[in-house]
Amino acid sequence: MALKLIKKTESHRIYQRGDNRYAVKDAERKPVNGEEKVAVLAAEGLIKVPAPKPAEEPVEEEGAGEAAETAAEGEADAE
Repeated sequence: MALKLIKKTESHRIYQRGDNRYAVKDAERKPVNGEEKVAVLAAEGLIKVPAPKPAEEPVEEEGAGEAAETAAEGEADAE
C-alpha cells in the first residue's frame, strides 16, 4: 500500500492511501487515530464533519402514565 504525502506541517504529516482514504502521523511519525485524526483532517479542509444529530427527548408512552396513576389509586383504596 503506497502512501502519498499530501501535506506536511510542524505537528503532523497527512498521507493519502491507495484506497483514497487519509492517514495522519504525528511529529514522531506515530499514527494518529480517532477524534484527533478527524480534527486534523477537518482543520486542513480535507474532510467535512457532519453536525451532530440533536438528542431526541424520550417520549413517554400514554399507557405507562395511566398504569402509574391506576396503581397509585389502587394503593389509596387499599388503605
